[in-house]
Amino acid sequence: MRFNLRPGAAAMTIVLLAAACTTASPSAQESGTSSQAASASAAPALTVAMIIAQGGLGDQSYNDLADSGLKRAETDFNIEAQRIESDDIVSQGEAVLRQAGTAAFDVVIDLEFSTADALTAVAPEFPETQFSFMNLPLEGDNVTSFVFAEHQGSYLAGALSALATSDTSIPGMNAEKVIGVIGGTKSTGIDKFLVGFMQGAQDVDPDVQVLVSYTNDFGDATKGQDAAKAMFEQGADIVYQVAGGAGLGVIQAAEDEGKWAIGVDTDQSAIAPDAVLTSMVKRTDNAVYMAVERAVDGTPGGEVVSLDLKTGGVELGPIHESVPSNYVDQVDQLAEQIKSGEIEVWDVIEQGYPDFFPE
Repeated sequence: MRFNLRPGAAAMTIVLLAAACTTASPSAQESGTSSQAASASAAPALTVAMIIAQGGLGDQSYNDLADSGLKRAETDFNIEAQRIESDDIVSQGEAVLRQAGTAAFDVVIDLEFSTADALTAVAPEFPETQFSFMNLPLEGDNVTSFVFAEHQGSYLAGALSALATSDTSIPGMNAEKVIGVIGGTKSTGIDKFLVGFMQGAQDVDPDVQVLVSYTNDFGDATKGQDAAKAMFEQGADIVYQVAGGAGLGVIQAAEDEGKWAIGVDTDQSAIAPDAVLTSMVKRTDNAVYMAVERAVDGTPGGEVVSLDLKTGGVELGPIHESVPSNYVDQVDQLAEQIKSGEIEVWDVIEQGYPDFFPE
C-alpha cells in the first residue's frame, strides 16, 4: 500500500496512516467467531512505513532497489508495510516523519538524505517507534543508521572509466581522456559519489579530465539527458550518473549518442544493454531488509551499521563484455586494496572537500 503526501492534504494523510495501524476493538476481539479468530491470528506483528526519497518510486535506481528489499521483508516476515511519497519530501520531511510517528508505526525507514536533522528532532518524540536512516550516522536510542561507502564503489567506477576512456578498440570510445559525472543536487551525500569517482579516475591516470555537473533534480530525465549531451559534446565518452530518475536521461543520451553511461544504486544495464558500461550498486535492498529484520528480532536502536566494499554494501555491477579483461582485473585488484586498507578513498562527509574537487 502506498500513500502520497501533497500540499494541503496533510490532515487527510494523518487519518489514513493512523487508520492503517488501528487494531480491532476489544468487543470485536471477544466475539469468538472463527472468522475473527482467523483475522486475529493473521494480524501483522509489526507495521512498517518507508519514506520514499526524491525521485520517487519508478526511478529504476535507489528507491526501487530499496523497495525490493521491503517487498522481500513482506514475504519473509509477518509485517504490514506502507510506502509514503511526497511531492516535496525535502520541505515536508519533518511533517511526514511526525505523521508516521503519530500513526504509531513500529518501524519507520527513511530513505531521504536531506531529512537527517528532521529525523533526529522527531525520533525522541516517539520512543516506541524504531527509526532507520540511510546514508548518515545519526544519534538516538531508537535510531539505527545504515551508512554506505558509496565513495569506495564510485572509486572503482572512476578507475574503470580512466582505463577505458581512450581505448578506441572499445566501441564508442574516442582517443580523448575525458569522462564525466552528473549529480542530482549538490550536497555532501551526492558529492560523496562524485569525489570518489574523480579520485579513482585520477589515481589511475592523472591526465584524465573529469567533467562535473548537476541536474538539480532527481526526477526529470530530460535534464539528465541534456547534461550528458553537453558532456559528450566536450569530448567525454563515459558519464557516471548519480541523479535518480533524472539519471535515466543520462543513460538515454549515451544510447542515442553511441557513448557510455555508468548506472547507480542498482544494476541498470537492462535499461540500455549496449550503453551501460557498469553500475555502482548500493545495496539499499539489504539495508531495508535488515532494518525490518532487526525490529522483528527485537534488536534495539542506537547503532550505526557500516555497509562498505568489504561487507558487500557497495559493489560494481556487471561490466560490459566489450571491456578488456585486463582492465577488469585491474579494477578487481583495486577493490582488494580498498578492502585491505591499502587504498583510502576520500569521504567528503567525514573529511570535507579535497583540493582536487571543484566547488
